[in-house]
Amino acid sequence: MKLNKILVPALAALIPAIGLAGPKPDQIERLGADLTPMGSERAGNADGTIPAWDGGITEPPAGYSVGDHHQNPFPEDRPLYTITAENYMDYAEQLSPGQQAMFARYPTYIMKVYPSRRTTSFPQYVYDATMENGKVATLTADGEGVTNASVGFPFPFPENAYELMWNHKLKFKGVGGVRYNNQVAPTTGGSYTVVKLREELLGLYYREGITQEEIGNILLYFYQVVEAPARLAGNVLLVHETLDQIKTPRQAWIYNPGQRRVRRAPNVAYDNPGTASDGLRTNDMTDMFNGAMDRFDWTVVGKREMLVPYNSYDAHSGDLDYDDLVRPGHLNPDVMRYELHRVWVIDANLKDGMRHINKRRTYYLDEDSYQIMLVDHYDNRDQLWRFSEAHSINYYDVPLFWSTIESHHDLQSGRYVAVGLDNQDAVNTFNIEMNAAEYTPASLRKRGRR
Repeated sequence: MKLNKILVPALAALIPAIGLAGPKPDQIERLGADLTPMGSERAGNADGTIPAWDGGITEPPAGYSVGDHHQNPFPEDRPLYTITAENYMDYAEQLSPGQQAMFARYPTYIMKVYPSRRTTSFPQYVYDATMENGKVATLTADGEGVTNASVGFPFPFPENAYELMWNHKLKFKGVGGVRYNNQVAPTTGGSYTVVKLREELLGLYYREGITQEEIGNILLYFYQVVEAPARLAGNVLLVHETLDQIKTPRQAWIYNPGQRRVRRAPNVAYDNPGTASDGLRTNDMTDMFNGAMDRFDWTVVGKREMLVPYNSYDAHSGDLDYDDLVRPGHLNPDVMRYELHRVWVIDANLKDGMRHINKRRTYYLDEDSYQIMLVDHYDNRDQLWRFSEAHSINYYDVPLFWSTIESHHDLQSGRYVAVGLDNQDAVNTFNIEMNAAEYTPASLRKRGRR
């Protein structure tokens, strides 16, 4: 068994100094040469278990129609091997501490490992914008903001943890769309209630041809309404997410149908509990991480080959319902898919004098999409507390790579919350023209209902 390898250990010496970061106009020709248009390594690994990137998925599979749940483009793939509670230490070098803890805690937890397929792709205009960003984009406000960037990834040549995290936060999500981001938080016995969350997202940053001057400081508008259960139905959350959260912090409002009032919600940030999550996820765990980074010190550990959830089309299937997915302790592992991919590893350590329920977190970012695939969360005793996964797919009708289900596991209580279960609802839409006037506090009461 090989030792656990950090593929880019020399980076750790560079990473803490934000001042070394910035645009790389002299490296632009590498995008599309030895690097992908996103800035990841185009080549595969030495033993061939990770292939070269060949453009990702460039068209939907035969039989797909827009509006369908995205069918598995690799129906003939079969697992190469299965990892269980009995053999997981044989694969420890490719597993995070959180994954190892799942095997140790749950005898029913398994990982089916499939051939690695680098399916990430984005529209050509996103690649073009990423190239322009690579020439001029810079960090501002000690890493809390970005300037001279729009549409694409801001930092295709990332040199520090802030640039990598901004690549995750600004990954292409389509200009506007609607999704059902339904949530379950089962008891340890597996009983659950579905919280039905309908969400709208308008991302000005991603509009083709837009400039940062036209965007201003608003990254995106987020609107969430609870449709079920009845005791929560009608509650609405509106968020204005900013590009520079030191200049203008995230702004949020809530509407309560019983009171018919719109109120500011300053606590929709950091470690405050997420909507109807039974305290099992915090606001900054949405999309694996979002919001301001100012409470932590961020450092790149390096790059590793790891087993991560990838091409999770079976879990996304419209043929499944909630009972097919929900199990005590974890989601049904029979419909999950794991692959070997290169990931960036980032440590976030709580700053002296700052407050957060997590003393430390470790993030694992897919090199091709910058999507955070795994997170290990540590408590204030420095003990592993929670573990998160993003089961992700290429939404090939756009195309873009994003999570379809997130699962956040409390390893101490034995409970978890899963978000994004839309199997029996309309599938996500992207690139729908939406009106920013619909996402103001004044419009919130008009859109709310008793």
